Amino acid sequence: MSDRLRNDTQRSLTTYNHITYFLYVISYFTAGLLWIVPIVMNYAKRHDADGTWLATHFDWQIKTFWYSIVWFIVGIIIITFAFGGFGVSMLADSGNIAIGSVLLAGVGLLIMTFTFIWHLYRIIRGWIALTDGRPVP
Repeated sequence: MSDRLRNDTQRSLTTYNHITYFLYVISYFTAGLLWIVPIVMNYAKRHDADGTWLATHFDWQIKTFWYSIVWFIVGIIIITFAFGGFGVSMLADSGNIAIGSVLLAGVGLLIMTFTFIWHLYRIIRGWIALTDGRPVP
């Protein structure tokens, strides 16, 4: 592959990554509905970046997406369990059980909040590295 073609491909993939980072940020304003678009885009072009520093950005975004989804679902499951959503009535007549339910729901909410902040941090960190022309770890 010629240097010019390689540079054009790299420039194109860099722009592509800027778009996917942008879509991840915009997804916060669409209640996460746009999350699926950048992950599909990342999988579609992932192999085009093999052997370049841009491959780290594709992997970074893919891992960020999947870990965020898993931990967010864990938080939702804990909250649902805490409030009896699985047929386990935690909010029984006993005041101690009700306090336990609220505390357990708080743990689920903390997990979801941490996941939200962690996801935003990784998107910002990755986008800054991309802008600087650096790979992400």
